[in-house]
Amino acid sequence: MIRHLLFLIPLVALLAGCSTGACYDNQNSLPKAGFYSAATGDAVSVSGLSVGGFGAPNDSLLCAASETVTEVYLPFNPDETSTSFLFKSGVIADVVTFAYETTPYFASAECGAVWRFRIRSVSWDGALVDSIAVVDSLITNVDAQQLKIFLNGSGEEADDDE
Repeated sequence: MIRHLLFLIPLVALLAGCSTGACYDNQNSLPKAGFYSAATGDAVSVSGLSVGGFGAPNDSLLCAASETVTEVYLPFNPDETSTSFLFKSGVIADVVTFAYETTPYFASAECGAVWRFRIRSVSWDGALVDSIAVVDSLITNVDAQQLKIFLNGSGEEADDDE
């Protein structure tokens, strides 16, 4: 019996050491949108473009016109079924609206639950955005580009990295 206990004690200690109790996974399900040229289909760096939430209380600035960006995160509101964003370059402005379903997802005991979004539709108005491609309609906490936003020439620069 003592021999069995001597065997179990290191085994229990080893198994207890496998769980750190910490969560290193990304806790947020944020859609990542990349910018592309409508004329060429190539990825572009964009300057002079500001992106922000549209409509209170979601009117935070996500990207200032003074920045040069190739991608932007567009946080969805889990308490709503749609979220709108204002894309503005100079005097040209477009409102882009994403309609989606929200579901909670249990990631793990350490990480808890995260929201997942399934994009149902995208609409926009104006002259800045030519089209939007949904690469993956299921938005999880994986850090990947799920949206491609094709812009009509305004503020675009060629992205030499791609």
